[in-house]
Amino acid sequence: MNIDNSLTSCAIPECIRKIAIPASVGFFFHTMFNVVDTYYAGLIGTTAQAALSLAFPVFFVVISVGSGLQVGSTALIGAALGSGDRQQAGEYARQGLIFGLLTTILLTLIGLFGARPLFGLLGAQDEYLEACLQYMLPIFGLSIFPILIYVFNAVLQAQGDTKSFRNMLMASSAANIGLDPWFIYGGFGLPAMGITGIAAATILCQAVGALYLGTKAYRTGVYSVPDSGGWFPKARPFADIARQSLPAGFNYVTIGLGIFIITYFVSRFGQTTVAAYGVATRVEQIVLMPTIGLNIATLTLTAQNLGANKLERVHEILRKALIYGAWMMLPGGIIVFLTAAPLMQAFTADPQVQAEGIHFLRIMAFLLYAYVVLFVSVAMLQGLKRPMFALWMGLWRQLIAPVTLFWMLTGVMDFGVAAIWWSIVAINSTAAVYSWAYARRVLTRLETSA
Repeated sequence: MNIDNSLTSCAIPECIRKIAIPASVGFFFHTMFNVVDTYYAGLIGTTAQAALSLAFPVFFVVISVGSGLQVGSTALIGAALGSGDRQQAGEYARQGLIFGLLTTILLTLIGLFGARPLFGLLGAQDEYLEACLQYMLPIFGLSIFPILIYVFNAVLQAQGDTKSFRNMLMASSAANIGLDPWFIYGGFGLPAMGITGIAAATILCQAVGALYLGTKAYRTGVYSVPDSGGWFPKARPFADIARQSLPAGFNYVTIGLGIFIITYFVSRFGQTTVAAYGVATRVEQIVLMPTIGLNIATLTLTAQNLGANKLERVHEILRKALIYGAWMMLPGGIIVFLTAAPLMQAFTADPQVQAEGIHFLRIMAFLLYAYVVLFVSVAMLQGLKRPMFALWMGLWRQLIAPVTLFWMLTGVMDFGVAAIWWSIVAINSTAAVYSWAYARRVLTRLETSA
């Protein structure tokens, strides 16, 4: 048995660094994985690159389901470990795995039968539509692998182990550099697969990654904690997992929906603008990578310290995470603003795509720290087992506000695509301020009731 309970007693700055740094490094390589895919799609052609951009909001359905399950399971397992109840932690780990496997069946069916109408709704036709389907259908068909990755990582993450996930992402990213051109162009007995080769490389990396993380999670001993229910579905833990995971998952769905909405309105300005948005968001993700670990650290530490009833530490966790985020993203915004041109030139040779991407990045440079405040505040609430706020906030900032503003500014008032970019800044900045204030209020109420 190798279950780590030190997260309720170690110094908070040390705890945050222990979890956040490996997680941030790992997600950097995860983003680089996507960047490599975008780069090789660009070598195939602008249609292939635009297809990957258009596929992203649809692919986000898989990410949403897995991420929601990971967040919910991390909160439940972490709180159980923090309270010293290892049997309950093991039960949540086993039931989370069963929940994930059952969810995969539904997800695969929805993806295989719903991809074509979804891409059609996004405006893809003819060659453009076929390129999207050639990429997404294999991924939906084998969506079990990314779901398993999220489920196993929840067990590790709840104990503060983000190094295993980092190692898996680093290895996958390195392998993808060689697999993408091999599968795209063929050779050594493989036929040329074109854009389908990008999907095949992704699936192979995910399969190996799921095996590695499953082995690491099993070795922690959580799955082998004695329990009378064994590996059969149980109503109460299933309900707990659903209560925590579904709002978090639907929050990620709203992110995918938000990308869908942005892409829908951006597509009115042409395929070139869609490609620019897709490439520029990849760059934005790279810049935000160092802060992703702060979200994971906040969730994990909050969950364990809630279980241990050490709410005074949660206040300090929030404060330190926001300070560290400011150190990283305020200089990061300046760098993005000044280097937007060479960043875009590194990923596309199309001058029109470059110009619009530069415009996007220079506007988004003003938003980077707001994202830190927003995501850290939401992560703290999820760790406190308050998952519904993320869903309501997601619906507001990804659906209600964007549709209203985009329609008014580009449809009624006939402003250009810049109106969409500045609307994104306004919506997320106000959402960040409100989320921070709400998170502090919830924590104060918990302390008072305790």
